[in-house]
Amino acid sequence: MDVTRIVLVDDDAMVRAGLRMVLSADPTLRVVAEATNGRQALEVLRDTDADVVLMDLQMPVLDGVAATRELRTHRRTPAVLVLTTFDVDTYVVEALRAGASGYVLKDTPPEEIIRAVHVAAAGDSVFSATVTERIVARISSRDDATTADARRRLARLTEREREVADAIAAGSSNATIASDLRMSEATVKSHVSRILTKTGAENRVQVALLVYQTGTEKDSEITDHPRR
Repeated sequence: MDVTRIVLVDDDAMVRAGLRMVLSADPTLRVVAEATNGRQALEVLRDTDADVVLMDLQMPVLDGVAATRELRTHRRTPAVLVLTTFDVDTYVVEALRAGASGYVLKDTPPEEIIRAVHVAAAGDSVFSATVTERIVARISSRDDATTADARRRLARLTEREREVADAIAAGSSNATIASDLRMSEATVKSHVSRILTKTGAENRVQVALLVYQTGTEKDSEITDHPRR
């Protein structure tokens, strides 16, 4: 049985204990280490093989954004899922820009936390499209340079690639994109790969951020749960 190795990073011992209990319900998930701040997490991860890091954002010594940014420079990098509440929205965007694979809210139901860990471990992104769009909208008016950069990067895409990027921002899976745009999943994967290369994005959630930043993502019905 393949096991997903997890490192918990949070300065609140009760939060770590709660997460450990939630994750223990799935025999394929194993918490291999814990840390109380970003600096300690980086030290732990030098000697600990991990597949996913559940990373709090606001911590002493080194916060989750800075820790994520530094961790992404390492040769062997686990997926990072940031833990957040609605009162730290700006930090969520910064963590995603730093290379986090996604985020989960601290009041997320246990089964959704487990699902999010599996999605991140598989190399996919975990985000709520409606929440992310709202976060970006809140800060984009104060960040004209970032908006202009997002437009330049998206302008490199073909019309079809831009359609796929918009679908990614809407939270659609490859299967849904294939059905909606009438193409094979293999073709969708090829488009996604080219989108990542052309825009310089590390993952799907960073593609979504670019789309949201331009303010041109098409309206659609989106559910608030992780998407593959």
